[in-house]
Amino acid sequence: MVAICSLSLAAQEPATVDSTAKDSGFVFTTVDSVAITSIKDQHRSGTCWAFSTIGFIESELLRMGKGVYDLSEMFVVSKTMMDRAEYCVRMYGDAKWAAGGSAYDVIYCMKNYGLVPQSAMYGMRYGITPADTLPVHGELVAVARGFLEGLYKQKTLTPVWKEAFQSIYDTYLGKCPETFEYEGKTYTPQSFVQSLGLNADDYVSITSYTHHPFYTRFALEVPDNWRMDQMYNVPMEDMMRIIDNAIANGYTMAWGADVSENGFTRKGIGVVPDEDNGADLTGSDMAKWLNMSTDKKKEKLTEKPLPEKTITQEMRQIAFDTWGTTDDHGLQIFGTAKDQNGKKYYMVKNSWGAVKSNYKGIWYISEAFMQYKTNDILVHKNAIPKDIRKKLGL
Repeated sequence: MVAICSLSLAAQEPATVDSTAKDSGFVFTTVDSVAITSIKDQHRSGTCWAFSTIGFIESELLRMGKGVYDLSEMFVVSKTMMDRAEYCVRMYGDAKWAAGGSAYDVIYCMKNYGLVPQSAMYGMRYGITPADTLPVHGELVAVARGFLEGLYKQKTLTPVWKEAFQSIYDTYLGKCPETFEYEGKTYTPQSFVQSLGLNADDYVSITSYTHHPFYTRFALEVPDNWRMDQMYNVPMEDMMRIIDNAIANGYTMAWGADVSENGFTRKGIGVVPDEDNGADLTGSDMAKWLNMSTDKKKEKLTEKPLPEKTITQEMRQIAFDTWGTTDDHGLQIFGTAKDQNGKKYYMVKNSWGAVKSNYKGIWYISEAFMQYKTNDILVHKNAIPKDIRKKLGL
């Protein structure tokens, strides 16, 4: 099913010519891009964190000259959900169990359990019927949550509860292999990682908030950072420098973001238009604006390039403190582009399938949106500018 350099899994180099989508007022030209693997579809599963970070790791392998790999997201999901369940049980149910996760969960899995190619997840099942090839996890999540809620009501636990919980994920996703054959060789998940030359300690998380000192580390206080990943905290300007420097030097990043904003659309655009001022509408246009429905306003705000808000560190913090910014979604940053007005955007790989945007699974995210709605990024430490690395002690 999977082979290095397989034609069906060839690395994607996004077009470097004008990209104009139907029904869009945006025209994009690629400025710089890093190779990514094919667009995947998480479908009806809360596993964006696994898809985005596995995509990031696959791009790392391309950067390292290892060829094209299709790694299993569900191996990581299974291992992570077992760990999260154990954590919740040890907290007597006071910790939240959910299907979400973080980019760090993938790195933790890689370090402690290994990784496997897609072909190694034996008996992998996705949807409601055997014919379904895309993940549908509603029933899985409901069964797992019900199991844990039942445990929380017990006065004592048997030593086999973990085996029983794991069997839920084995049934729905397939069993995680202890050994497997790949390209004529036998591997364990951990020896497979070693063969790829991946080092989990090379990857660090970066964030930017003022409720902790800059150039120190702290665990970002969001539910899906349940492992309490210690992120490096830098000013917003340094965070943006890290993103730009990474792309310029051939690195991608896993991106934890809030995509619940009106400016983030299913068509492949993420912007922060000056909504409070009707995006510079005046006169009779302003009168029409005030009478528009919320959905119509969102459509108007994202149908073509408009002036955007100027983002500050204070705005980032207020949005985080007031739950205006939440940890909604995981994606992969891999390039930069400009629109017809010369305005800068970031090219981002999503996991909603290749046909679910105007740009075949790619989103164009404005600089303002990236500044405002980035929770965190996961990046190779060598992609960070040297002066910032020095301040962080890396």
